[in-house]
Amino acid sequence: MSNIPEGQAFHLEGGSIAILMIHGFSGSPASIRPWAEALHASGFTVRAPRLPGHGTSWIEMNETRWQDWFSEVEKNFTQLRQSSERVFVAGFSMGGALTLKLASIYGREMEGLLLVNPSISDRRLVMKLVPVLKYFVPSIAGKGSDVAAPNPPRHSYGRTPLKALHSLQDLWSQVQRSLHLIDLPLMIGYSLNDHVVSPENSEEIIDGVASADIREVIFERSFHNVALDYDLQHLIDESLLFIRDVLSGGVMRVNQDEEALIDSEFESIIAGLSLDQSSDRSYLDELEEREIEEESYKTDVQPLPKLSQIQRGALAGVIGGPAYSAIVSLGNFDPLGLGIAPGLIALAAGMVTFFWQLRPENPDGDGVAI
Repeated sequence: MSNIPEGQAFHLEGGSIAILMIHGFSGSPASIRPWAEALHASGFTVRAPRLPGHGTSWIEMNETRWQDWFSEVEKNFTQLRQSSERVFVAGFSMGGALTLKLASIYGREMEGLLLVNPSISDRRLVMKLVPVLKYFVPSIAGKGSDVAAPNPPRHSYGRTPLKALHSLQDLWSQVQRSLHLIDLPLMIGYSLNDHVVSPENSEEIIDGVASADIREVIFERSFHNVALDYDLQHLIDESLLFIRDVLSGGVMRVNQDEEALIDSEFESIIAGLSLDQSSDRSYLDELEEREIEEESYKTDVQPLPKLSQIQRGALAGVIGGPAYSAIVSLGNFDPLGLGIAPGLIALAAGMVTFFWQLRPENPDGDGVAI
């Protein structure tokens, strides 16, 4: 049961063309409902599942992982594919990452993708601490609803569960590695003033996919959640234009000229390989010789030196110091009442001690001489 108003999953039956719509991290179907209802009003069947752990409580969400969210998306796509003639998939924020993951597997069964402020990375320094912070702090205060329009409806949690956030980082890594597998027609919209997901995410997707037709849509008046913001009508108009162009054959799925060029280059490479067994040296013989040469170098590889107890303690300060400071800053939790000072002291002491132990001559005799 959803604890967020209109946060439950919904299915709006329409014509034989269906659109699967996926909400974002810690959000709910309420965040995309106005967009979905407008597409349904134009005659399409629309389905928006509620991802596991979403729309209930951040505590429940912290018990779920990206595999759980993707499994729900995959199940709903399979059901729509069986009951519909053609299927589009739309994703908002993290829903964009899940859409891209789905397309890398089932791309041949889809017609096109619609992404709005999709997230596939977050390179802020604080995000690097999440894998450690999740063991000390279960959640941190969220940014609230990033909507420029006044009085947006409640559609997400007020806190960010860190175990779930770390799993989202794993999903991002998966999606980044599979972008090149996606050749579907793509509409990708991003806000210039998004305070949650940087537009660099959209740029990375555009550069990484193999799609021959990519429609860029820029939202100048909205923040992160466009479907609840000033540019809603712009989003609806561009979505309908894109879908109708795909259905009418006005856009290409694959650039046939590029595909023919790739096939030609591959055939040229194969033709150049010497597999003639009558010759003295075949291509396979050359490969075998290279493997033998590579193996001959393995004995030169030396194991990394082991750290001493002092170095391990210093390393704990280097890692634990920033983690403690981040906990105090982000989690409003200050057990010592000294702010971030203990964390900074631990970091400085750890760095000095660690590098002192790595000097060429260690008077204690238990360090590693480099």
